[in-house]
Amino acid sequence: MDVSIYRLRQRDILTVCVLGLLCLGVVMVQSAAMNVTGSVGWSWTERGTRHALYALVAIAAFFIVGHIDYARLVRPGARIWQQPFVWMLAVAGFTCVIVLVPGIGLEVNGARRWLPLGFVQVQPSELAKWAVVLFLAWWLTEQPVDLDRFWGGFSFTLIPIGLVCLLIVIQDFGTAALIGLCAVTMLIAGRIRWWHLAVVIPPAVAAAGWFVMHKEYRWRRMTAFLDPWAAPRAEGYHMIQSLLSFSTGGFTGRGLGNGIQKLGYLPEDTTDFIFAVVCEELGFFGALLTVALYLGILFVAWQAIRQKRDSFGRMLAFGIAAMTGLQAAINIAVATVSVPTKGLSLPLVSAGGSGLVITCAALGLLYSICRHRHEQEPAKAFDHEPDMEPISTSSLIVDSIWRDLAAKQPNGADAPGA
Repeated sequence: MDVSIYRLRQRDILTVCVLGLLCLGVVMVQSAAMNVTGSVGWSWTERGTRHALYALVAIAAFFIVGHIDYARLVRPGARIWQQPFVWMLAVAGFTCVIVLVPGIGLEVNGARRWLPLGFVQVQPSELAKWAVVLFLAWWLTEQPVDLDRFWGGFSFTLIPIGLVCLLIVIQDFGTAALIGLCAVTMLIAGRIRWWHLAVVIPPAVAAAGWFVMHKEYRWRRMTAFLDPWAAPRAEGYHMIQSLLSFSTGGFTGRGLGNGIQKLGYLPEDTTDFIFAVVCEELGFFGALLTVALYLGILFVAWQAIRQKRDSFGRMLAFGIAAMTGLQAAINIAVATVSVPTKGLSLPLVSAGGSGLVITCAALGLLYSICRHRHEQEPAKAFDHEPDMEPISTSSLIVDSIWRDLAAKQPNGADAPGA
């Protein structure tokens, strides 16, 4: 019997959420980029047109990557330096180095974060954060070293991640913190020994604290969210204007295109504070819709984690969900003045070029995970002998319920409802 058309598959839900966020981003970026003119009609701005073109390229990247079997990214039996993920991380680290070189990296607002490549600018930190996710998904499941050992095992995992974060933190503390936080969640999901993390995390937090307090202006920016009105024309200005956007929007909003704060009052209205523009013009219901679309992506990732047979696909789905969910949560928390200003964009919604395309390509991998199914390798099966120690790094947190779920899942690729 055919499946009802009202029963969406996981990849269909993912597609609806991704396209919904992209469409919302095109409309809101265009609205935020509008200026006061003598015309009352809707007219496209240069910023809105450019973002719409990037969104079309991002949609193409999403579907192209989504139709590639994600398992082809792994080369079983190959040496470490022959794995594509290692080279991806190396290329990302190299671009993070050359962007710091004067004359090569493009400096905007006092920060050198972009590489000019003809008509487009590439942000190496965007490459780095997804390269870390792919690298850890492969590293934690293939286990090229003994990760139960600290020296010679777990330490090898931290070296490339730490170097990438150190290169990024020089110009972009927020993205470096995001990468570190996502890496920690993936390590926990990969069942890394707790005492390993207990040894590493306190020094990392202490180093981050020293980095912030070493410069007085950084400390003022980090603590301004506690009382934005203490410096209304300095560190607290962004936050106050964002709060005004929420207060004037109310439940129903002022109407699409009718926002006031975007007219020179709210800085970074098309990027870091795009969520405030959404709330002002579309109100509480617009904010609820935005959050619901992100929750839809997380739901699809969770279902893929529960149903996938191979550990690499499950860990990769977890990493993609963690990076997307954490970045969206931090951006919304910044817009609502719940955490310090971080300078992170809202995924798929904020104006961007390379970051938008790379994020859609990463979500295309999640589409591929939902589309293709692979059986767990015999050497990494979840059923262990009672006297054996459970594998610590090849399973996710859901391993405890896997035995009940495995018996209920249909076999074969692309089963209905999958």
